[in-house]
Amino acid sequence: MRRTAQGVPLLDYVRTAGLPAVTVQHWAGEHGSYGPRFTSAHAHDFLLLLYVAQGTLVARVDGRERTVAAGDAFVIAPGAVVTPRERAPDGDVWAVFFPPDAVDPAAAAPLVSWRGHPLLAPFVGNNRGGGQLLRVPAEDRPAWLAHLADLDAELRLRRDGYADAARAHLTLLLVRLGRLGIDVTDELGVDPLVAQVLEFVENHYHEAISLRDVAAAVGLTPGHLTTAVGRATGRTVQQWITERRMREARRLLVDTDLTVADIARRIGYRDAGYFVRRFRSAHRVTPTAWRRGEP
Repeated sequence: MRRTAQGVPLLDYVRTAGLPAVTVQHWAGEHGSYGPRFTSAHAHDFLLLLYVAQGTLVARVDGRERTVAAGDAFVIAPGAVVTPRERAPDGDVWAVFFPPDAVDPAAAAPLVSWRGHPLLAPFVGNNRGGGQLLRVPAEDRPAWLAHLADLDAELRLRRDGYADAARAHLTLLLVRLGRLGIDVTDELGVDPLVAQVLEFVENHYHEAISLRDVAAAVGLTPGHLTTAVGRATGRTVQQWITERRMREARRLLVDTDLTVADIARRIGYRDAGYFVRRFRSAHRVTPTAWRRGEP
């Protein structure tokens, strides 16, 4: 399992063939389920938005305990360390979590995506320990609940056009968050070396690049680069290359009629069989099954 610079497990967003990369959970006392349970501190590479409609929620993030009351939105940024609590929230609570391509399907590598997208940039940074607690004005709360309920319904019912509708509701939620006065700073917390690496990967992932190529581009030895990137992101350079290639593969499978062999070549794999094995390892289904939306 990957780990953050703090040494805690780093959880990936789990994708499912044919479904948008966004998850909604809702619990209200005995009438809802309290999401996935983790027994120890962990971080995630996706954004988590909590909204408390009634009652309270106590969260411990980056070592700081926060009480989220009715009418509050609480944003937990990618990479923040979350320490689980023993009991479920007391009240009516919604949770939405998603990676950056849920908002922008053409997004590049995750850290670059958070930094470069106007709706996502406010959530990247290492100077907002404990997450961001935002008060939703009373007059806006019905609209918040409506967006959350509609987003949940689109994802559950999967009517025609639901993926686009879900993305629209998610975008509107982010716009509403921005209007609450999220603290945006110029320092977005992306290590300059990591930014260089991700930029090189973004520009060359469709070629047969290796760790050695990336190291040469940033002027470091492969060993030094591996250590530095691993400490900063919890991933190896090769994992970043593979992640970017898989992201493009998913897009091409859904948006084009290219053969699997053509897609493999377009994302830097000379051997289509190797691409299929890498895709299946990452997604638990073959590229063809992903294209068909088969779980």
